[in-house]
Amino acid sequence: MACSDSDYVYLGKLVQAQSANVVDPARKTLFESRLQPLVRVAGAANLEGLVGLLRESRSAPLHRAVAEAMTINETSFFRDVKPFDLLRDEVLPQLIEQRSAERRLRIWSAASSTGQEAYSLAMLLVEHFPQLARWDVRIIGTDLSREVIEYARRGRYRRLEMNRGLPAKLLVKHFRRDEDEWEVSEGLKALCEFEVGNLCVPSVRTFAFDLVLLRNVLLYFSKPDRTAVFREVHRKLSSRGFLVLGNAEQAEDSTELFRAEFSKDCYFYRPIFDEVRNRI
Repeated sequence: MACSDSDYVYLGKLVQAQSANVVDPARKTLFESRLQPLVRVAGAANLEGLVGLLRESRSAPLHRAVAEAMTINETSFFRDVKPFDLLRDEVLPQLIEQRSAERRLRIWSAASSTGQEAYSLAMLLVEHFPQLARWDVRIIGTDLSREVIEYARRGRYRRLEMNRGLPAKLLVKHFRRDEDEWEVSEGLKALCEFEVGNLCVPSVRTFAFDLVLLRNVLLYFSKPDRTAVFREVHRKLSSRGFLVLGNAEQAEDSTELFRAEFSKDCYFYRPIFDEVRNRI
C-alpha cells in the first residue's frame, strides 16, 4: 500500500519542524528517494511503514534522521566565483585592517554541507593573505546533518567533486591524492572546524564572528524561519562584521538588522546595531 497524501503532508511538516526546510509534499518521488535508505535502517517494510513508526514512536533520533535525509546538501569548491572575488578584494582587506591589533579572525560558514565552502575560504586566505599565517584564524562550518559534518571533517573528496570549481593549481598545491580520492592538506584542515548546528536554534558561542557566509540555504526556508535566522546571525556578528548571502537571496526580511551594500557585482550586508540588540 502506498503512502497517502496526508502521509506526505506529515513528512513535510516534520522536516520543517526539525530543520526549517520547506519541502513541498507534492514532491513524492523526492521523499521516496531520499528516505529509502532510512526505511531499511528503521526496519520498516516501505515508506508507509516508516511514516507509521514516526507517528507512533515520536522518536527524536528518528525524526532528526528524516530531516537530515531531506536536507539539500548541494555545494562545490568556490561555488559562484563573484562572492569570492568580493571577499578577496573588498571584505577581507577591510577585516584584516580592522583586526590588525588583535590579529584574530572568526569566519562562519553556515549550512556548510560537506565542507567545500570552508576549505575554499581557507585556500583564499592562504593564497592571498600570507600575513594571516601569524594570526589566530578559525573558519567554523556548521550543518544540520551529522553525516555531512563527518564528511567535511575527513576532508576527502572524489574526482567529480574535485572537478567542480577547483582550479588545477590549487588542487596540486593543497590536496594529496590517495587512490580515487583527494585529501585536503593538514594546513587547510588546521584552519577549519566543523560541527552540527541548527540555524534556527541559538548557540552558546561567546565570541562574535567577523564574517558570516549564509549562501543558498534561505531559499528553502519559510519567511518566519528566515526572520529567525537573520536575528540569530545578527546576534553572532561583530559590530563591524559582514554577511554574504547567495546570489539569489536578499535580506529583505530584516532591513532593521542589516544594511545592503553592492560591490563586485554582489550584494553584501553589514549589521545595524544602535538599539537593535535590546529589541531582540
